[in-house]
Amino acid sequence: MRPRQIVVLLAMCWLGALTCRAGDDNSGKNSQLTEQHRIELIRTFNADLVYIRTQFPMCKTRLTIKDGKLAPDGDELKRLLALWGPSVKPGARAIITQFVLKNDRIHFEINGGPVKKTKWYQHIQVGMGGGGITPGGAPGDPINNPRGSYVDLVFPHHLPDLTVEQVKQMLWPVFDFDSKSPVDAYLESVPPKVKEAIKNHQVLVGMNREMVIYAKGRPEKKVREKDGETEYEDWIYGDPPHDVDFVRVAGDEVIRVETMKVGGEKMVRTEKEVDLGGPAVASAAQKENGPVKAPTLRRPGEEPPSAPPNSAPSRPAQIPNPPSPPQLEAGQQTTN
Repeated sequence: MRPRQIVVLLAMCWLGALTCRAGDDNSGKNSQLTEQHRIELIRTFNADLVYIRTQFPMCKTRLTIKDGKLAPDGDELKRLLALWGPSVKPGARAIITQFVLKNDRIHFEINGGPVKKTKWYQHIQVGMGGGGITPGGAPGDPINNPRGSYVDLVFPHHLPDLTVEQVKQMLWPVFDFDSKSPVDAYLESVPPKVKEAIKNHQVLVGMNREMVIYAKGRPEKKVREKDGETEYEDWIYGDPPHDVDFVRVAGDEVIRVETMKVGGEKMVRTEKEVDLGGPAVASAAQKENGPVKAPTLRRPGEEPPSAPPNSAPSRPAQIPNPPSPPQLEAGQQTTN
């Protein structure tokens, strides 16, 4: 055999080996989900309890995870949270109420989803002569579920062959399957500086209300004050002769921490020590304490009609006193 033919033959063998290796790699990446792994995924995640690692907005916009990236995130997620409020928060426990394997994604519904589902008997009408009633009330329009939401794990083209542990790792931005308590799950969702402060039961300027409660517990005393147009609360921890901490909270952010030592020393911190960079979302307690606006039919931004010139303020009409009952003479009785 000539040397030239030998070189060509070796080159062809080398190219063939590379092609086979590339084919093996692509076959591993493009392999379909096996029936065994499909059954294992359904058994593991269907009705499973998880801890939440991120905030879910209280709306029908679902979260998606693709190539390890969460969407919406950043400013868009902050906008949804500020507009609708959070459905579930980091550290909260949720149940996967629906687990669906689709063509190119895995669908996870938590706490019943964002819309309450109607019962089967609400689709039945009972009656005679053309009229009927719906047992349990008519279904009407879908009702929002403030505790439910969902997230989709998206793949290119189709579902690859995945194990349970691989899916858990992909869901790490939103779900925590390993924590033993809500505190452990919450600590995994905060910055390292905040995590260390909570473990040491310390409060940093810039924390939110939830972080303070995880660090110090709920305060036994609260004092509500007003500085100009700014309303704030002083959360008081401790009693003399021990150290006393005064944590000032405005909105959902700690703006001042004052500590009175046993020896009379006073320490005040007002510089922001941690920047969360998130929107100030009002909690349920804040909404209850806020002023209640009177109902109106005007659209948002519409000004009330101006009063005509030289018009005096209207006075409420006086209601005449009811007539007094007639006086009865001695010995006279009333008749029905």
